[in-house]
Amino acid sequence: MNFCGRKAIAFGCLVLLILSVAVPSVAQRALERKVDSLFVIASSAELKSRDQVEPAKDSIAALGVDVVPVLVGKFTTKSARERMTIIQIFKRIGSPAVPYLVRSLNLADGLVVQRVCWALGDIGDTAAVLPLKQVSTHPRWQVRDECLGALGDIGDPRAADAVLAGFSDEAGQVRKAAVVAAGKVGLARAIPGLVAMLADDFYGARLSAVEALLQLDTAVVVATLGDSLHSRRKLVGNLACHVLGRIATDHAIELLYAEAHATDPGRRAHALVALVAADPHDNCGFRDSLMAGETDSAVIRKVQSAVYTARNETR
Repeated sequence: MNFCGRKAIAFGCLVLLILSVAVPSVAQRALERKVDSLFVIASSAELKSRDQVEPAKDSIAALGVDVVPVLVGKFTTKSARERMTIIQIFKRIGSPAVPYLVRSLNLADGLVVQRVCWALGDIGDTAAVLPLKQVSTHPRWQVRDECLGALGDIGDPRAADAVLAGFSDEAGQVRKAAVVAAGKVGLARAIPGLVAMLADDFYGARLSAVEALLQLDTAVVVATLGDSLHSRRKLVGNLACHVLGRIATDHAIELLYAEAHATDPGRRAHALVALVAADPHDNCGFRDSLMAGETDSAVIRKVQSAVYTARNETR
């Protein structure tokens, strides 16, 4: 083959190489333009576009996994509406979006990572559990918060270790997320930790611990609360009364009846208010006898207020 022939072949190979690189880029740009055009409608808050919003979301989702990288790239948005739109589209794509989202957990941008965690939780695919556990100790607390929230939404027991570790996180919001996740996952071994969380410094974690305990094994919860009523941390015992009042089993009421005779007026108030919640119409007939000997005016007012509220709520 002469020199000119070799040169022609080399040139042809170069052209093919360029085309092989350029064609996907052209296709990718076309896809991005299409997604961008639809996304403007999908995330629109304008009244005139309201009938087009959901169809636009469906149209983007119908494009499949190819749009996932494009949407992840939009996760830096400052718009809450756009962020929610992305999450909703990912949820519609479902499990096929998970592999790329899981890889995106390794991105350097913590803001994007926390939003990816949120998306994975909404999709709910258990394939994301182990990758999510890997970012449960991320240096950015917002990532840890969304990660534990996602693990709770997925509800897989393999998340147990990460969830329990979150109980001791330095950030109150993360502790709250861990507590909520423990209830959603149904972690029986979290019960002692949840009872201890009733005295957490962050009110959100305390109140979430109440709700989480109500989702777990009632008999074990009542027994554990009974053992903790006289904790040195009064807040544990006080909120324990609240939980017992909402559970309202015979054993729970027995424990509250005993606490209604406590020497501490604050504890008596919590126990009596919890008894009102358990039996708002005093069907058991114990309220008059308990209140007959009560001399603390603050306790009396709290019980009267609880009775009034309970009766109006149950009408």
